[in-house]
Amino acid sequence: MKYTVITGASSGIGYETALAFASRGKNLIIVARRKEKLEELKSEIAHINQELEVVIRTTDLSVTENAYKLYESLRDFQIETWINNAGFGNFASVAKQNLNKIEEMLHLNIETLTILTSLFVRDYSNVEGTQLINVSSGGGYTIVADAITYCATKFYVSAFTEGLAHELKAQGAKMQAKVLAPAATETEFAQRSLDVDEFKYTGVVPKYHTSKQMAGFMLDLYDSEKVIGIVDGYTYEFELRDPIYNFAVRTTSSDSELE
Repeated sequence: MKYTVITGASSGIGYETALAFASRGKNLIIVARRKEKLEELKSEIAHINQELEVVIRTTDLSVTENAYKLYESLRDFQIETWINNAGFGNFASVAKQNLNKIEEMLHLNIETLTILTSLFVRDYSNVEGTQLINVSSGGGYTIVADAITYCATKFYVSAFTEGLAHELKAQGAKMQAKVLAPAATETEFAQRSLDVDEFKYTGVVPKYHTSKQMAGFMLDLYDSEKVIGIVDGYTYEFELRDPIYNFAVRTTSSDSELE
């Protein structure tokens, strides 16, 4: 029996992605901090297909050690797809940003994603049909004012995952590594980024997608041979693309490019 792992599954894109993969008949391992939300999601999945197996893992992935513990707890499962969706943002100038929150964001958006990706690739890169999808952002390709640190974390996610896609291809590996880069999406993202209890997108954000729409785009990316699924920040059209960042193959003559 094969499973799809989705982190950050308690709300937003992760929640809707779990429902979308359930509609494809995929057994799921759903991961987040809030157990009650995961139980709610499991009930929703049962309405779609009660034959599916849904495994809940409750953990705070902003604590780096928990990434290792999560992966170790899944050793007995055969994993087909791993989706690193967990992450959060922050809106503030660099001089005024809350550094405790920033530390937590760096742990989650960068460290945990890197650890889980590395462990999954180590075990499954040569297993037929496996996919890794890391959720970045339009802010992983464009620097947004008052979200510089957040964007920098997502630039990392984009560059790291695109680089991994090149690496896997060069090795002839069977795994595909992909990047989903949403633009504004109606989730809890704005609440967490602004540290507010409630945020209404309607009438405030000129253009945005719903989480359900983004989950549909996730499936489009999953079904494709492309590396990137990105929302155009102006038209809000979804595009499937080849890697965007330049990739230099290291040779003796090109070592200086890394300096």
